[in-house]
Amino acid sequence: MSTFSFQTSVAVFALMTLPVNALDTFIAAVYEHAVILPNKTETPVSQDDALLLMNKNLDILERAIKQAAEQDAQIIVTPEDALYGWKFTRDTIFPYLEDIPDPQAAWIPCEDPHRFGHTPIQARLSCLAKNNSIYVLANIGDKKPCNSSDSTCPANGYYQYNTNVVYNKKGKLVARYHKYHLYSEPQFDVPEKPELVTFDTPFGRFGMFTCFDILFHDPAVTLVKDFHVDTILFPTAWMNVLPHLSAIEFHSAWAMGMRVNLLAANIHHVHLNMAGSGIYTPHSPKVYHYDVETGLGKILLSEVDSRPRNSSAYPVAVNWSAYATTIKPFPVQKNTFRGSISKDMFNFTELFENSGNLTVCQKDLCCHLSYRMLRKEENEVYVLGAFTGLHGRRRREYWQVCTMLKCKTTNLTTCGKPVETALTRFDMFSLSGTFGTEYVFPEVLLTKIQLSPGKFVVLKDGRLVNKNGLSEPILTVSLFGRWYTKDSHSIISGSTSNLATTSLLISTLLMIALQNIVMV
Repeated sequence: MSTFSFQTSVAVFALMTLPVNALDTFIAAVYEHAVILPNKTETPVSQDDALLLMNKNLDILERAIKQAAEQDAQIIVTPEDALYGWKFTRDTIFPYLEDIPDPQAAWIPCEDPHRFGHTPIQARLSCLAKNNSIYVLANIGDKKPCNSSDSTCPANGYYQYNTNVVYNKKGKLVARYHKYHLYSEPQFDVPEKPELVTFDTPFGRFGMFTCFDILFHDPAVTLVKDFHVDTILFPTAWMNVLPHLSAIEFHSAWAMGMRVNLLAANIHHVHLNMAGSGIYTPHSPKVYHYDVETGLGKILLSEVDSRPRNSSAYPVAVNWSAYATTIKPFPVQKNTFRGSISKDMFNFTELFENSGNLTVCQKDLCCHLSYRMLRKEENEVYVLGAFTGLHGRRRREYWQVCTMLKCKTTNLTTCGKPVETALTRFDMFSLSGTFGTEYVFPEVLLTKIQLSPGKFVVLKDGRLVNKNGLSEPILTVSLFGRWYTKDSHSIISGSTSNLATTSLLISTLLMIALQNIVMV
């Protein structure tokens, strides 16, 4: 494993060599888990009771891991919070935590379970990987003792981290990642810096992060752009938020926008609207699952390219504003109106006709839409919307969004409200925008919260267009942009001119290159 806790825009990979016995493709697995939750309590349970609950969840995960291995999967991703859930205080989570060592310790917990104290969960995970000859990612809690003289040391004398661990086919701990962007998780601490964690296999280079991390530059973008990972492992406990942030919708769009494989494993908890997992590639979803009708878990498997950048079919880089900034804007309708999506005030204009060309602008973002409906349903209204600015109540993340969406009812005040079904089909659409950011994620969401693999494409000039004829009924067609350098309290340090830092990165990458010559 390689871990970097500094940011840099410099990367040297020209000397990287493929490992011996490199595989062109591999079978990936993700498991959407219906977690068994603990009883509500305001006082900590015993360590034995905590272990009992975690083992009940591990019994279920064990069946999924064995099933994946039996179908020749090389790696499986399980969700965030899969062993114990998410509703805790610092005190009530503590019995569930173990001390997780740095992977440089070269530890196989299955063979030496007491080397780092009481670590029964790590030992069981290691044995599951070893006995089934499969890489396993699991999300567990890490505790790290700290000195009370340290002003940042918590009152209980431990830092507590939301943590991903990866064990290889021999059961060896090869990667550890502490989640940086916490979301309503008072039980955990934020690491001092974002960790940039990678590990190499015969079937590509992997990176990982967790849930809310995906919406930020570090570690997510840096892993792809500077560390050239082939596949991201992404455990999550994602609550779906329509119209733009349902799990399968945004995660598949992120994989396309970043041109990388993404293995996304979500918690399955229908009452909290947690559902939706998938195996996503730079081109389109390979397989996905969205079920809010049952309480059942689901395993997904698919063959994917080990190193998609080496493929002749690898998508070209997109200039997201090329088309939109060179055309003459379409007529802007006089009856543009404002509406709210997740507390963001969009400018909207209605699609009055069966077909047309429309432009709507907000500040320096102009969104252009050309469209043609099969027929205009009388009881359905669609709008074109634009938003640019800091998002939501937090006002920290800078978004730029162009979206065509169905309103909940024919009342325009419902435009932007969650809606899950539609009847209107389009046989042509083309959406583009004058984006100020290079990070844009293309979304197409169909009726009943389904994706549209193979039915749309992003052109290199930034247009999101349909292909292969008539669409299924559409809920949203969107270009979701993140302008990270305009974030409030941005954690991005940007380019560095520090020679020492650059030299350290180069020497580290050369070391990784040498390690890759012979994979163990």
